Amino acid sequence: MPKTARDTAGTATVSSLPSADAPPRHRWWILAVIGVAQLMVVLDATIVNIALPSAQKDLGFSDGDRQWVVTAYALAFGSLLLLGGRIGDLFGRKMTFLVGLVGFAGASAVGGAATSFEMLVVARAAQGVFGALLAPAALALLTTTFTDAKERAKAFAVYGAIAGAGGAIGLLLGGLLTEYLDWRWTLYVNLAFAVVAFTGGALLLRRTTRDKSVTIDIPGALLVSGGLFCIVYGFSNAESHDWSSVATWGLLLAGAVLLAAFTWWQTRSTHPLLPLRVLLDRNRGASFISILITGAGMFGVFLFLTYYLQQSLGYTPVKTGLAFLPMTAALMIGSTVATSVLIPRIGPKPVVPLGMGLAAAAMVWLTGLDLGSSYTTDVLPPLLVAGFGLGLVMSPAMSLATAGVDAEHSGVASATVNAMQQVGGSIGTALLNTLATSAATDYLDGRNPKDPAVQAQAGLEAYSTAYGWSAVFFAVGLVVSVILYRRGVPATDPDAAPVVHM
Repeated sequence: MPKTARDTAGTATVSSLPSADAPPRHRWWILAVIGVAQLMVVLDATIVNIALPSAQKDLGFSDGDRQWVVTAYALAFGSLLLLGGRIGDLFGRKMTFLVGLVGFAGASAVGGAATSFEMLVVARAAQGVFGALLAPAALALLTTTFTDAKERAKAFAVYGAIAGAGGAIGLLLGGLLTEYLDWRWTLYVNLAFAVVAFTGGALLLRRTTRDKSVTIDIPGALLVSGGLFCIVYGFSNAESHDWSSVATWGLLLAGAVLLAAFTWWQTRSTHPLLPLRVLLDRNRGASFISILITGAGMFGVFLFLTYYLQQSLGYTPVKTGLAFLPMTAALMIGSTVATSVLIPRIGPKPVVPLGMGLAAAAMVWLTGLDLGSSYTTDVLPPLLVAGFGLGLVMSPAMSLATAGVDAEHSGVASATVNAMQQVGGSIGTALLNTLATSAATDYLDGRNPKDPAVQAQAGLEAYSTAYGWSAVFFAVGLVVSVILYRRGVPATDPDAAPVVHM
């Protein structure tokens, strides 16, 4: 087996690959197999959002609980990505990939058949667990399959395109399945993806040898997963227990203590899950924080705008999915402009804060939406501004988060990028949902909650609160990115290994 640098989620990091070791004959079919698996994982971050109003109506869970259908997946996925990469190194990437596929498909089937809210949330968390096994193994397999530099660049471009378009495809596919079949098919559809990917993987992938030098930092994994869970659960508890409750601040405090203990442990562990030197460069630190904040604002807005379009404006699930596509297009344009035009000329210090500012302005713009708003004049313009702004932030931040990292740690750096995005989304969704639900409750106080007009206005109050706080997130991101990013164009290493982000 050719020697490669260790890979974890969201990364393909390549060291010297002996030319004598011929690449697999069916490598482009292997790319197709890995691409199908990657699409399945990326889809699940958004496909359920469109189906959520239908699932809530069917299973009868509260507005306060709905966030957990989104958060359970993102939290399990984000907090276990680093561990998933280590497991792939230890037990072999092919085996880890196939186990991840089977587990993901099984969890999807359970979620699709859910008869209660609790069953659905447990299934979504299980999807996240197996996704954290699947994603890093897929990237590592891609790295070892494509040994020629030109072919590898093409393969990574295809993989990156799938990763970038997956969110938009998820919103549209979720709408189609919910409207023409049933919300449960947004989960059942994963079985089709998994069967194709498992069959192809079992037939085409080479069995990889176990790296017996790799050990898993179990204490580190337990500390970081426990800390992240306590923080997200603490924010979500504020909706039902109030901010002064021990169930709220106690969990937040416990989460902070566990994460502090994780940080301390990483300085003592012989095989740390996240070597702290990866975080200490100013540009990298700024990028990680920018991705965390953007994840928090973006995931929350997807959720609340979905509810606004369906419940306030009466959009069908398909129409809702289509409504988000211009935002995705604007995001891709913003990313292209940032990486190919702006960053090479002026560096990240003006670009990322500009993106944060545009996103904040778009969120403030969205607070003006009401029951009479039109998509063309009131929803589309702020969506385009938000998408372009997010593109100016995400692409440079993801690139700089891994720039300058040595080969041994570039895998873990990219895994941290993806973990920050998922965890930011979890925290943002929990916090925004708590604030939005509280705003709706305050509005209903002293009014007739059975009056449809009052209910509709309470919903608008909730959504407006969520957009307003998202604007605050992005404003904080603007300040942080102005302070932390270095001036000037970042130095580039022409020999650096390619890195792919999910």
